[in-house]
Formats: sequence, structure tokens, C-alpha cells
Amino acid sequence: MSELQRLKGLLPPEMQSWVFVEAAAAADPPLISIEEIGRDEVEIQVDLDPWDQLAIDHRNLLFWHEVGRIQNDTVPRDGWEMAALAIGLGGAIGELWVQDGLLLVLALGLSGFSGYRLYLKNNSEKRLADAIAADERAIDLAGRFGYSLPNAYRSLGGALKDLVERTRKKKKRSFYENRLEALRKSASRARAEMAQQQGSRQSVTSENVYG
Repeated sequence: MSELQRLKGLLPPEMQSWVFVEAAAAADPPLISIEEIGRDEVEIQVDLDPWDQLAIDHRNLLFWHEVGRIQNDTVPRDGWEMAALAIGLGGAIGELWVQDGLLLVLALGLSGFSGYRLYLKNNSEKRLADAIAADERAIDLAGRFGYSLPNAYRSLGGALKDLVERTRKKKKRSFYENRLEALRKSASRARAEMAQQQGSRQSVTSENVYG
């Protein structure tokens, strides 16, 4: 079984008909990314050479992180916001010329909404919050595929640590470090909850996040 076929098998059954897994074809692609290929279809693209260098558990959790992004509907939408912003601003200028108040308000409303969507897409805090939410989804998905909670946290933590060590750009490395710190806190909460349920503290340890 090829790696792409193996990853396809890690998709939840309800997503297998409309989410596809392919090798990245772009020059210098990201390790793993998502692209919309149709109105109701999404493609997860993997740069196989560096991908194959990761431990299989790390690959699994990084893959489920991307699946989590799809489930949370936080995948960028083909740049429609930029097009809408251009249309809205162009319309506003045009309506100023012909002095149609209603159409001017509509054009300004379109440009304002699309500008706000662009702000959200490029806002670093929003991106981090979305990534942390997708990490939580990845932990849940790992459980569906037979991982214990400690092993799920350990595998995703190890994967993020790999990304930190491999990333040279300071901003991007800081992004992974922030995700790792959030995962540590999540593991600590999970440990406390499990300890309370089981009447002991022999469960997840936050240190396990670091592999």
C-alpha cells in the first residue's frame, strides 16, 4: 500500500467520497496543505519526500490536523474575498460618479465584508486559534482510529516538535511552538479530567506531549 492510499484510509468514512489525498506537485510545497478543487471537493496535498522522513505516528496526527481543519471549515476559499473587495471598491467609485446612494451603500457593504474576511484570514491570532482547534480535532480523530489519549497527545506533540526543529523561519517556528504550548495545556487538562474520573493520577502527563 502506498503512503497516499494509507492516508486515504485514515479519513473518516463520511469524508472519503469528497476529500482526496494527492502528492504535492508545486515547486517547494509545504509539507502538507489543503486545496479546494471543486465546490464540494477538497484535496489534501503531501510533499512526500520530507513527509516520509517523519515517524508514522507523527504523520498520522499531522494528517488528522488537516482533516480537523476541513471539519472545522477553516480552509481558505480560493481568494474570493480579494475579488469581492475589488468589485465592491470598484462599485463604490462608480456609484459615487453616478450618485446612486443605495447602490453606493451596497458596494461599500460588500467591500467592508470582504475586507473583514481578508483581515480574519491574515490575522495571526485567528490562524493560531484555528490551528489549535484543529489540533483538538486531531486528538479526537486519533481516538476514533484506536489511539489511546496519552498516545494521541504524545504523537501530535512529537510531530510539532519535529516541525519546530525543521523550521528555519522564526515566525513560522513560533507558530508551531505556540501550538505545542497549547497542546501541553490541553494534555494537562485531559490528565486532570482522567485522574478525576479514575480516582488516580496515572493517566496522561503533560510531559508526554514532547515525545
